[in-house]
Amino acid sequence: MSKLTPLTYEPFGFIVIEENDDYVVIDKAPGVDVHRDGDDAGITEKVSQVLGLEKLYLVHRLDKVTSGLMVLAKNSEVCAQLAALFKARTVEKFYLAVSAKKPKKKQGWIVGDMERSRRGSWKLTGGKTNPAVTQFFSKPLQAGFRAFLLKPGTGKTHQLRVALKSIGAPICGDVLYDDARTASQEQRTYLHAYGLSFSWHGTPRHYRVWPSLGEHYLSETFSALKLLWSEPEQLPWPKP
Repeated sequence: MSKLTPLTYEPFGFIVIEENDDYVVIDKAPGVDVHRDGDDAGITEKVSQVLGLEKLYLVHRLDKVTSGLMVLAKNSEVCAQLAALFKARTVEKFYLAVSAKKPKKKQGWIVGDMERSRRGSWKLTGGKTNPAVTQFFSKPLQAGFRAFLLKPGTGKTHQLRVALKSIGAPICGDVLYDDARTASQEQRTYLHAYGLSFSWHGTPRHYRVWPSLGEHYLSETFSALKLLWSEPEQLPWPKP
C-alpha cells in the first residue's frame, strides 16, 4: 500500500515523496552526501531513522551537489530488482539544469567516452568504445541563462556535468566544471534529478519533483517550463 506524505524533513536534507511496501522515494537536497561522510550519516541511514525503519538499501546514486529524486529499497531483494532495472536502462531518468553559457547546439545528443581528468574531474573524448549517451532540449531564460532538460541513456560518473561542459555550457554553480570564480557566486549547483519512470511488477510508476531551491529555478521564466516539460516521456526526443 502506498503512503504519500507532504512532510518536509528540512533538518535532514530530504523530503519524502512516497513510501510504499517496497521502497521509499525522496527528494534529496543539494549538498547532501549519499554516503556516510565521517560522523555525518549517509542518506539511507538518515531516511530510515526519520521513518522508523530498521534499514534501507541504496539503489542508485546522486552526486552530492545534485538535488532530486532517489529510490531507496526496503529490503535486499527489492534493491536487487530495482538495481537490475537501472542496469538494464529500463528506468527513464530526467534532469533539469541551468547554464550561463551559450551551448554549441540547442538540442540533440552528446555521445563520447569519458576519461579521468584533473582534480577529480572527468572529460568527454571523441571515442565510442563505452560511450556516455545524453539527449537534451534547452530553452532560453532571463539575462543570457539557459535551461536544459536532460535524458541520460547511461549512468556514468559526472555524466551530465561533463556533457554540458563539452558543448560549452557548464552547469551554473559547478565549481568542478564551471569557472571557479563564477561558480562560487551561485547558491547551488543547478542540476536536479527531476523525473523517474519505470515499471514495477507490471505497474507504471512515474515520479516528478520540480526544483525548489535556487533563484534560477524559482524564476518566472524557468517556472513557465513546468507545463512544457511536465511529461518528458512523451516529448519528441532527438534521434541520433
